[in-house]
Amino acid sequence: MRKLMPKILADAARLVAFVFAFFLAGCTDEKGQFVFGRVADRCNTEWPVCDTIAGCLLGDSSYIEGKFPTNGKIGVQLFEPSTVTVSFFLENVAGAGEETVLNFFEDRCRSRVRVAVEGRTFVGEQEQAGIVKRAVDLSGVGDHLIEYTSDARLTFLMKVDVTPLRLKEQGTGP
Repeated sequence: MRKLMPKILADAARLVAFVFAFFLAGCTDEKGQFVFGRVADRCNTEWPVCDTIAGCLLGDSSYIEGKFPTNGKIGVQLFEPSTVTVSFFLENVAGAGEETVLNFFEDRCRSRVRVAVEGRTFVGEQEQAGIVKRAVDLSGVGDHLIEYTSDARLTFLMKVDVTPLRLKEQGTGP
């Protein structure tokens, strides 16, 4: 009986932990899943990137909140050639606007990749997939500038994910 009691308590503890985890996972809405494990960055500091100032450096542990229409600048640090993915979670959509543009710059702004999304496509992707993503491969190491602008009328959350190219080539990246 003495040996059976700890086993019963351990089994009960495992069951309670499983049930708690199950309900906790079910309580997280799409917005909560989008920012899970990240902290909000007010993006109100001054980070020199290229020959301009970005409001913050975003990485895998942070996100920003904002409203369109607006334009903004963020920085991203790369330690090796990587795919940089900018993701948006859109809310309170009052108008899709004409166009949303992301400019991804290489280190020292030596080159730029412009990604433009038509307004209806931007909002439509959120409605269909629950998220809007755009990704670009950047080869330089160091600080990279990302500019964003949109004439849509909505609120958004934005995050950045960085996947080293070597992981994608090996088939182990997202």
